[in-house]
Amino acid sequence: MLKIYHAPGTRSIRPIWLCYELDLPFEIVTIPFTQEYLSSVEWRAISPAGKLPILQDDGLTMFESGAMMEYILDQYGTERLRPRAGSKDSALYHQWTWFSESTLARPLGLNRMLRADKGGEVALADTAKEKIESCLNLVEQAFGDNEFILGPNFSAADIMLGYSLELTHRFELLKSDQPKTSAYLARLKQRIACKKAMAA
Repeated sequence: MLKIYHAPGTRSIRPIWLCYELDLPFEIVTIPFTQEYLSSVEWRAISPAGKLPILQDDGLTMFESGAMMEYILDQYGTERLRPRAGSKDSALYHQWTWFSESTLARPLGLNRMLRADKGGEVALADTAKEKIESCLNLVEQAFGDNEFILGPNFSAADIMLGYSLELTHRFELLKSDQPKTSAYLARLKQRIACKKAMAA
């Protein structure tokens, strides 16, 4: 059985949400999200790199939430929640899954760290915030009249993007002039699997 090591509010929400969407049997192991625990011998025995989340399945241990998503879809997705490999829709699927983590989530984390640092790396934090705003504008323009990021059908790309957008909402960076994006995030958060993942 799949086992996902989880801390509330972290990227582990992504594979957990996906498992709920696919109605898969899996186990959630909640751990303390503290530097002390993540540096502990106990945790490093599970995650040598100290990373969270961790997925274990039949002798496999892996980190990186996006890679977990692809593994779960490959092993258990039965061609659900992503376009056919090699298609143009598949290319856009990969674009938005990579965008969600590398382009949008990265400056979010940088902005948060720098603002929390009272030493005052404010100029760099402002640059990160500008990048976030640019990303959110791109998402806003991408929807057109679509319900989901790839069109009328929900996919795993929506899980990747949805988590990153939830961070922008949590950090009060999602603005009223992005109504399509705000409505999209609200729709995602109404999905039963998303509610279960957020509550885990």
